[in-house]
Amino acid sequence: MEIPATSPDSEKFPRSGELITSTTGSTLCMSSRSESVWTSTPRSKWDIYHKPVIVMSVGAAIFLFGTVITSLSCFPPNDKPVYKMSGPAFLSLGLMLLVCGLVWVPIIRKKQKQRQKSQFLQSLKSFFFNR
Repeated sequence: MEIPATSPDSEKFPRSGELITSTTGSTLCMSSRSESVWTSTPRSKWDIYHKPVIVMSVGAAIFLFGTVITSLSCFPPNDKPVYKMSGPAFLSLGLMLLVCGLVWVPIIRKKQKQRQKSQFLQSLKSFFFNR
């Protein structure tokens, strides 16, 4: 029933097997929302602008479909109320998507310029302060 005597120093410091390695830097890099800040891999134009191009294409297609349906309501044999109601709806939906895509492109360009300026300033700052 004898308890082994331990020195006060051994209780303060954990054994080498109990040490926890720190992975804060790597988890910070992996869990970041925008990986392009951490990795400076160049992206192609399609990678940057594919979403607005798809939105504009779909908007233009819906707009043209709405134009066709609206023009069908003008002919007397096909004078149905379905054409008169759905034609302008497709026109407005297509125009809305087309304009959203057209507005999205300058926003992306502005963000790209800001990102380039930010990376330049970060490299400039690290050059002067890490000496």
